[in-house]
Amino acid sequence: MMRRMRNIVILTGAGISAESGLKTFRDNDGLWEQHAIEDVATPQAFARDPALVYRFYNARRAQLQQQAVKPNLAHHAVARLQKEWRQGTVTLVTQNVDDLHERAGCSNVLHMHGELLSQRCCRSNQAVYCKEPFDATSRCQCCDPPSPVRPDIVWFGEMPMHMDRIEKALYNADVFVAIGTSGQVYPAAGFVAMASQCGAHAVELNLKASDTNTLFDEHDYGPATVVVPRFVERMLKEN
Repeated sequence: MMRRMRNIVILTGAGISAESGLKTFRDNDGLWEQHAIEDVATPQAFARDPALVYRFYNARRAQLQQQAVKPNLAHHAVARLQKEWRQGTVTLVTQNVDDLHERAGCSNVLHMHGELLSQRCCRSNQAVYCKEPFDATSRCQCCDPPSPVRPDIVWFGEMPMHMDRIEKALYNADVFVAIGTSGQVYPAAGFVAMASQCGAHAVELNLKASDTNTLFDEHDYGPATVVVPRFVERMLKEN
């Protein structure tokens, strides 16, 4: 498939979780669960109507913990590649805020857009695990006196997390794989160009062609539960 296969960087988006019974945040009409992005996913929205923002993410957190929401074959395939790849490293970067990769057994997941099962101190920015609802009356345990907490989510207009680690991984990647991404949201949409410029072989695994599909060296289109296990099997044969 390529001249060398050592370090792999995998980027996942909403498409990998779509078959797990988890609704994607943004629908085709641009609304997030019937809310405009400007109402629930910006710092300005949080300042204007914090109660709405807390309710929105509390509902998403509850949805994530429903019994029917489980990792699917694509999540498990990525975890298998991480565990069995011996030639180098497998860095997993996700735009998703769910914990399905971790539940499938993935390790060192870089959540560039934050995590639903976490709350962040508004003062120190320290994040802690939280699966329960919280609101404007909730306080952190890291400050004295305790400070308010917010959803540990990267909103529009904020800097994504782990960018230094992500850029270093892209620079050293021999293979870049994008799974279930639309190619519309930056900076993630620019990762394929960054990796390709550094010599990586770029693979798109998606339900349909993304907005950046022409930048990939190869494509496999179909449900994530089909195309991701197929790709992993092929890679491990070369391991």
